[in-house]
Amino acid sequence: MVGKVLENRSETFGFDAQTENYVDLVEAGIIDPAKVVRAALQDAASVAGLLVTTEAMVAELPKDKPATPGMPGGSMDY
Repeated sequence: MVGKVLENRSETFGFDAQTENYVDLVEAGIIDPAKVVRAALQDAASVAGLLVTTEAMVAELPKDKPATPGMPGGSMDY
């Protein structure tokens, strides 16, 4: 889809998802307000940031601790 749009030199050429055709978007009456595009980019950046942080994990390296000594021998003489 991107390749097809880039092949055409017109800045207003694009894909009409409703009719599933490539058209001149301005002639077809399809205009994206800047506010909609900005909101879409902000949402995409937010989701991308969330994905980046969920793939990261903070962990501590295990510390070498000596083995716990065994229990003392049991005796009935207490």
